[in-house]
Amino acid sequence: MFERFTQEARALVGLASEHARRLGHRYVGGEHILLAAASTGQPASAVLRAHGVTPELVEEEIVRRVGLGAGAGLFGGLDKDALATIGIDLDAVRARIEASFGPQALARAAQMAHRDPRRRPGPRPPGLVRRWRRRHWARRAMISAPAPGPPPPEATGRYCAPGPRPSGHIPFTPASKKILELAVREAAARQDSHIGVEHIVLALTTIKQGLVPPILSEAGASAAALRTAILDRYRRAS
Repeated sequence: MFERFTQEARALVGLASEHARRLGHRYVGGEHILLAAASTGQPASAVLRAHGVTPELVEEEIVRRVGLGAGAGLFGGLDKDALATIGIDLDAVRARIEASFGPQALARAAQMAHRDPRRRPGPRPPGLVRRWRRRHWARRAMISAPAPGPPPPEATGRYCAPGPRPSGHIPFTPASKKILELAVREAAARQDSHIGVEHIVLALTTIKQGLVPPILSEAGASAAALRTAILDRYRRAS
């Protein structure tokens, strides 16, 4: 799939991974793709910022909603500030979990939480196992390893998780994989031979799962208005 992505689109995906590492998250979620999309110099990114979806707002919302460091994604559906008003301190919860189960407990739990739910082990005939493994690793390489291109720009922002950044492979969540799949569909619907930043941003306006919809709502950005503005911007440029 990534062979059809433009260099700018590949750089955006790489930047999303770097933002995840900077925030200490051991997964790449749709929110990280949105943060990277709002940070680039592409026309679609300018449309996001013009509608209030700025890198600063996106980063603030990510940290407010899930926090920093390993295991942050486990709390992705919770509002940290709202819970604090009723006496629940998520940072204290994290500290007690790590004190009871070890410093890597949240990291291991986060990896399990973001595992694709469609992967359900079960008995398979040997021939099917071999074919399934080949398809599995092909899909994993397609999603997690963009084709070589220029290195992404440095992931900068207000926040940085304490301690060393996660190294090695960090997985894409089902929501972020869905965004990349939707970007391919956007390009096909427009009969474009390439998949660019504009297609990724259009996909961000379509995704219904994960943190992207509530972050857009917090910015006061209508997904429909964003989509119309992006299409108009690229229609004028073509």
